Amino acid sequence: MYKRDFDMLLERREIPKSVMLYGDNDYYIDESIERIVELTGAEETILKLYFDEYDFQSAKNYLGQSSLFGDVNLLLIKSDRKIPKKELSQLIELAARNDNSYFVYAYTGSDFKTMTSSFSSKSDAQHIRFFPPKLNEAVSIVQQKAAQMGVEIDRYGVEHLLNALGLNLSMAVNELKKLSILLGPVGIKEIDEHIFSLVPVAMENFLVTLFSKKGLDDLLKQINQLGEDEFAILRAVEYFISQLFLFHAHIKLFGTADSGAVLGYRLPKTLELQRAQLAARISTERFENIFDTLAEGEIAIKTAGGSSQKETILLSTLIKIKSFLG
Repeated sequence: MYKRDFDMLLERREIPKSVMLYGDNDYYIDESIERIVELTGAEETILKLYFDEYDFQSAKNYLGQSSLFGDVNLLLIKSDRKIPKKELSQLIELAARNDNSYFVYAYTGSDFKTMTSSFSSKSDAQHIRFFPPKLNEAVSIVQQKAAQMGVEIDRYGVEHLLNALGLNLSMAVNELKKLSILLGPVGIKEIDEHIFSLVPVAMENFLVTLFSKKGLDDLLKQINQLGEDEFAILRAVEYFISQLFLFHAHIKLFGTADSGAVLGYRLPKTLELQRAQLAARISTERFENIFDTLAEGEIAIKTAGGSSQKETILLSTLIKIKSFLG
């Protein structure tokens, strides 16, 4: 099940008795847990077993107990370790049999394929996979949270914050709390002063190499030094090429590369000149080809099997992008 379908279930207050939450979006996993706790009214009675705290007998006894006062038994297991299939099936069965019991399994590991089949509709169970957010989606969420916290920050500031944190929504929302104590509007300057950037210099160098005239050998060397997963690299490329396209459009319309007008904040002169030179090398048609290639690469990586296959897809995507640049 995808997030939008699960959201519709929760909006109708149709909460499955057992739920497995997993994927590459910690923010959505935590948000879903909060919504389930709120909808079941289990704030005071929830049993949380995190990582090494998991004990099958304790979990089993908790789900199996009845309540004279109608209290809800909500078992939350959050771990990067797989629950043995037999134990998982028993917990799902107990939740299905006991009217006042619910089971939420927040799995933070990567080997989920052998467990999702246990969460079937015949046991009133569902598994929901979450994916990394698109930039616009992440910006919208952070803007909503900022408004709730009373943080005055515009879209350019939000994009800068997200980019500094590698599009990590959970971290971005947490950092908003730190920024909320500042007086006045929050801009690029305040973010750079108070927030530690997760985007390393190595990534910046890699992106410049990708869109410059440097050869594939340099590019492959830098990929090995990044230490980032395939999605993180693709997201960084997507953000960078979006910036270049904005520079490209501004140069075509006004004949200048003004980063203040393009991005909403001023880049150092050397970076502004660098972005302008890279953007000027790429035609509008080539930008379209690159965006299409990135979209195809992202879908292919999401549906790929092992890490070696994802790495191969990433390399072929980057090589194809490089070929458009001449």
